Amino acid sequence: MATVAGMPVIAPLDEYNQRLIANVRPDAWRNPEAAGRYNLVVIGAGTAGLVAAVGAAGLGAKVALVERNFFGGDCLNFGCVPSKAMLRSARAAANVASCGEYGISIAKKQVLVDPGAVMQRVRSLRADLSANDSVHRMRALGIDVFVGQARFAAPDCVQVESQRLRFRKAIIATGTQPAVLPIQGLAEAGYLTNETVFSLTELPREIAVIGAGPIGCELAQALQRLGATVSLIEVAPRILIREDPEAAQRVAQVMAREGVEIMTGAAVEAVESRIDKKLLRINHDRRSREIAVDEILVSVGRVPTIDGLNLEAARVAYHAVEGIKVDDQLRTTNKNIFAAGDAASVYKFTHVADATARLALRNALFFGRRRVSSLLIPWCVYTDPEIAHVGLSESEAQRRGVKINTLAQELRGVDRAVLDSEVDGFLKVHLREGTDQIVGATIVASHAGEMISELTLAISQRIGLRAIADVIHPYPTQAEALKKVADAYNRTRLTPRLKRILQAYFAWFC
Repeated sequence: MATVAGMPVIAPLDEYNQRLIANVRPDAWRNPEAAGRYNLVVIGAGTAGLVAAVGAAGLGAKVALVERNFFGGDCLNFGCVPSKAMLRSARAAANVASCGEYGISIAKKQVLVDPGAVMQRVRSLRADLSANDSVHRMRALGIDVFVGQARFAAPDCVQVESQRLRFRKAIIATGTQPAVLPIQGLAEAGYLTNETVFSLTELPREIAVIGAGPIGCELAQALQRLGATVSLIEVAPRILIREDPEAAQRVAQVMAREGVEIMTGAAVEAVESRIDKKLLRINHDRRSREIAVDEILVSVGRVPTIDGLNLEAARVAYHAVEGIKVDDQLRTTNKNIFAAGDAASVYKFTHVADATARLALRNALFFGRRRVSSLLIPWCVYTDPEIAHVGLSESEAQRRGVKINTLAQELRGVDRAVLDSEVDGFLKVHLREGTDQIVGATIVASHAGEMISELTLAISQRIGLRAIADVIHPYPTQAEALKKVADAYNRTRLTPRLKRILQAYFAWFC
């Protein structure tokens, strides 16, 4: 089967990656004969495409699914799955390194990390999970699976190799790919992205990470914990620029304490190869400096994967950076074609790809009117501690003219966090001024992603903070921070006037 130009490479070809490839792009795969007309053609077999195709097939629709690279998309092959497996090993290493704090000593007081074994575990777990997204599972569900480049031949027709797939409706879910900076000498020196870093069998001794967004920060901290010396370079004035400033600062403090060198307000001007090193020339705080590393990891955002689709033939408007243009119902400029997932969303998360695929499917096949603007989207940055957020931040509330009251709880005041020695965090809850209506929240905690859903549910179902105060939370848990904030809100309701009334009542009651 011919490969697509620019297609990522899965390496090494060990038993784990061979099992992965057998599931997500088998060499012996033969495309079926196209049906006369499909109810739905889905282009892209990442999270959004798989959810849409499986959902439609489960309802009895005739579905074709087309993927030019690997089934499972970025999440399975180069994103969430391998990165979180790697982060778990890094967290284990950090736990062992700090075990003296818990009264446990290690012989010779040295933590020995086997990077080869770490990366083997990543590949093994990814191969295990790949069966869920495999071409074989899709075919078993009654979906016509086509492997190859999809190219629109007309507003109602997609061509794959020599076959034409006519459709009533279509969903484009082609995702994104790593953005690259035009840095002098970078291409010649070579660099890693999230599509290649998990192919490493050994970890570099010294690495520069360019870009301190979620992916850059997660991998920088993980690599440092696994034994590399990491320099994190960010052009913005702070890391995690889209997160709550205090939350980003807490994470930066932990990363710096663990040894990551963080350079903000810094730009890489040029890269040069020097025998067995790569030399970066950096403008940092208006001063020029050089650092030598073994590898460079570029993590500066993502761009939509729309090349080769011939969207003009489908009368679908798009932007090379912003992606496919859609309305609030995810309909493109062609009324019969919708788009979902990263290629059409500013929120590039797997769970958002899932949610938008469900919305697009409903609107495409059942004349639905669900709107993207109605979705409440939480997210999490998987550093340690994690940052989880939902709803409005303080700055967003100010921009929108929403007056808020903010209640905060430091984890130092939560017993379980103290017992776990995980006090580098806090919880902030933003309330609409004068009410207990939750409009936003940010959590910084070791498992913030596991805690945010209670607040997401509260916001989506309009459950006020007073109701959370009435919910019994197990003790001791770090989620008790939510109840503490709710109790703090109840105490604000005890106004001086109400207090005088209660004092008079208790005096009478005695």
